[in-house]
Amino acid sequence: MNELLNLLKENCPGVDFENSNSLVDDEILESLDIVTIVSAIMDEYNVEISVEDLIPENFNSVSAMYDLITRLKG
Repeated sequence: MNELLNLLKENCPGVDFENSNSLVDDEILESLDIVTIVSAIMDEYNVEISVEDLIPENFNSVSAMYDLITRLKG
């Protein structure tokens, strides 16, 4: 999960990924941030994130994103 955290910090500097569990719900991440994160995750982890996966629950926290990656790799 540390690798994911570093990837997120590189792509969205200034966002407190470590202490937020509602990044989307609290509008900390904007749509462009999500696009950037999705692209970075797909490149780094060689997974395909579908439109169906683009729901707030999958991007509200680092652990939710990690769970999404784990499911997609599974």
